[in-house]
Amino acid sequence: MAEIEIAVADWERDLKPIRQIREAVFIREQSVDPAIEWDDQETRATHFLVQRQGEPVATGRMTSDGKIGRMAVLPSFRGRGLGLCLLEAICAHARSVGLKRVYLHAQCHAEGFYARGGFRVTGGQFEEAGIPHIKMERRFD
Repeated sequence: MAEIEIAVADWERDLKPIRQIREAVFIREQSVDPAIEWDDQETRATHFLVQRQGEPVATGRMTSDGKIGRMAVLPSFRGRGLGLCLLEAICAHARSVGLKRVYLHAQCHAEGFYARGGFRVTGGQFEEAGIPHIKMERRFD
């Protein structure tokens, strides 16, 4: 992939592109209520930003307990492997800070995507933000 950069984001500096990506994907595309998209974990989480040729195209975050979330790739950049690259970068960061596992609440339609990233289902289906989800985890043994 041409000129892809995945980096730990600075919440203050990178808030604007993170917000733009998440609003495009979650609020406009998936109709998530803005009141629940932004939560009390934002300033404490480790955020990641993917840029392609200097343009922000994807984001994700991880909380201190290893929960990965808010994974979003702009629609015009999907299907190019960016999501898996981002997921692997987040997992590599988790290992580097000493976490033994990470977990996430995957939208059910994305279960296969996360399985390709080494995650396995660890719970039944539930609803979050009006969307069916399933809990998955990846251990670093």
